[in-house]
Amino acid sequence: MLLHGLLTQLEHALAPVRHVMRPILSDPFVMGVWALTVLASVGILWWDIRERNRTLPSLMKGVWSLVVLYSGPFGLAVYWYSGRTQIANDSLWRRGFRSTAHCYSGCGAGEVLGFVLLGGLLALGSSLVTTAGTFALAYLFGYALTVGPLLQEGVGFGEAMLDALYSETPSITVMEVAAIGTDLLVAGQAHISDLLFWGALAFSLSVGFVFAYPVNATLVYFGVKEGMENPANMG
Repeated sequence: MLLHGLLTQLEHALAPVRHVMRPILSDPFVMGVWALTVLASVGILWWDIRERNRTLPSLMKGVWSLVVLYSGPFGLAVYWYSGRTQIANDSLWRRGFRSTAHCYSGCGAGEVLGFVLLGGLLALGSSLVTTAGTFALAYLFGYALTVGPLLQEGVGFGEAMLDALYSETPSITVMEVAAIGTDLLVAGQAHISDLLFWGALAFSLSVGFVFAYPVNATLVYFGVKEGMENPANMG
């Protein structure tokens, strides 16, 4: 009862955000421009990787592709600042961005799959099943993106899972609470055929990134996470 009351108060406090964002995220012109901007951003990313940053590992090429696909020019700006081999010098802030991007790529895939499959195709709406299932998929994809590379390096499964649990759980939790909460707040009753469904999903992903960034930067600062290798060393 206490938790329900707190959630109700929070929803009421954030109601102005919902009233502002719903018309924007359901506007065909706005979303059309956004889609074209995302496509252009992905094109610029792939051109830059092919022409100037071929030495980036395949994993990070995939990570940055998903980040830009989720967040368009915002994701491209993060890549340009922290993910290219041409960065002048590395820093905590750049390492924090790379760490967040790595987490974001996997968790975002889980969130998209959860909302599209459970909330959209299975028409479960904003039910507890959709929320819990989306959280579970986000954790699954987020952990897999850490466990998989460790297994390829010869680390045992148990050790790899333990590493993923303590290094990724804080980031995934904050990212998905922010992202899933935003999606449910803005488009909790939207159907998969509604433009708002897709607009709110795209918006919520970027919100999750913003909230997770300070968590990842803090984890990198205290050595819990490495923040991914400095790409300048690969050039």
